[in-house]
Amino acid sequence: MSVNTQGQPGGGAQLSASLGTWQLWGIAVGLVISGEYFGWSYGWASAGTLGFLVTAIAVAIMYGAFIFSFTELTTSIPHAGGPFAYSYQAFGPTGGYLAGMATLVEFVFAPPAIALAIGAYLNVQFPSLDPKMAAVGAYVVFMGLNIVGVQIAATFELFVTLLAIFELLVFMGVVAPGFSLANFVQGGWGGADSFSLASIPGIFAAIPFAIWFFLAIEGVAMAAEEARNPRRSIPIAYTAGILTLVILAMGVMVMAGGAGDWTQLANINDPLPQAMKMIVGESSGWLHMLVWLGLFGLVASFHGIILGYSRQIFAQARAGYLPTWFAQVHPRFKTPHRAIIAGGVVGIAAIFSDDLIQFGGQSLTANIVTMAVFGALLMYILSMAALFKLRRSAPAMERPYKAPFYPLFPAIALVGAVISLITVVWFNLALAGVFVLLMGLGYGYFQLTRHRREVLALGESLLEPDEVSEAA
Repeated sequence: MSVNTQGQPGGGAQLSASLGTWQLWGIAVGLVISGEYFGWSYGWASAGTLGFLVTAIAVAIMYGAFIFSFTELTTSIPHAGGPFAYSYQAFGPTGGYLAGMATLVEFVFAPPAIALAIGAYLNVQFPSLDPKMAAVGAYVVFMGLNIVGVQIAATFELFVTLLAIFELLVFMGVVAPGFSLANFVQGGWGGADSFSLASIPGIFAAIPFAIWFFLAIEGVAMAAEEARNPRRSIPIAYTAGILTLVILAMGVMVMAGGAGDWTQLANINDPLPQAMKMIVGESSGWLHMLVWLGLFGLVASFHGIILGYSRQIFAQARAGYLPTWFAQVHPRFKTPHRAIIAGGVVGIAAIFSDDLIQFGGQSLTANIVTMAVFGALLMYILSMAALFKLRRSAPAMERPYKAPFYPLFPAIALVGAVISLITVVWFNLALAGVFVLLMGLGYGYFQLTRHRREVLALGESLLEPDEVSEAA
């Protein structure tokens, strides 16, 4: 495999380092904030409001421990491939493949779910507009913006993220006067008013939708190569980002659940406008404002995840894990334009794949969300395993930031991710089969192109010479 001058996977084309701390925080929150607008309410369908609250708190703890641990890897190995690079350093080419492919599944399948939600929000204002065509339009616009340049893209991301946060605060403020705790707790344990053993399966089944609250925050790692000072700015961005998201997630979920009959919100793509409608009515100006400004939250995540998947495709192609054609950087804008377009083509195909992805009794959006969660959980497991491995095999590695309370935090994240993955597989066996098929096809390409990577790696090595024997 080819390496760059920092001894990380993939030489050749390099990205421009121009992002500051605020822009990285905007990416961290923006990548995820659409999870506060939609997707999570599907968890109510299986767990109820109180059951899902238990799930969400447990997942928030897992994510907090994960982010504080993941930051050590991101600052020690600032590479556009993110988890792909970490697992490569820890476990070699196969480890790099598994983490990279899992991350790719997460970041390629998350955008079509968000695009469908954008279409659903626009359909509220324009009932004649086909949500799927609106979703395709969103892809075209924001792929173009990402191609124009990372500085412009990141500044736009910060702007829309701030607007999205403002809108969530407005939603909570408008709904608060009509909030009723009785509404929130009624049937809150999967349709029952009190907890019982029958509530437990629903709590576990809701895990993918609690993960959706925080899914993709780790995407900041893929912008690390473009940060001016990653060792200082990334820890700040991650810490502030996870705290921001936990506060917003809990506030939005509780307020929406207390607005009225929460069962009406459990299987739709626009729960916040519908929850506000219960309080202020259909003709209120507040409702129309929420629909329009609510789009900013969806756009922030959609735009940010396009940035994330493109860097993952670019990094893997640069390292020879995907066709090197995708590793080209635009000669003028210095962005991975081919990788941006490639991920968009897959996402648009997913939007129109109802017959392939819509099964198991869930909506198309719920299944796309679950596919993204499969990739995320496998990547979390491999990343935490890489952290433990590198602490032992590379003790001299420079670590500008160390995971606090090691080994407790990474252990919490690792165990939580393993339990979550087992649970999601159990409740989604058909989708798990699709995920395994995708990983298997990717592994076939990985094996077929082994010779090409060996040729690219002639005269170079991933690690420093005195560390190669340990990695082997």
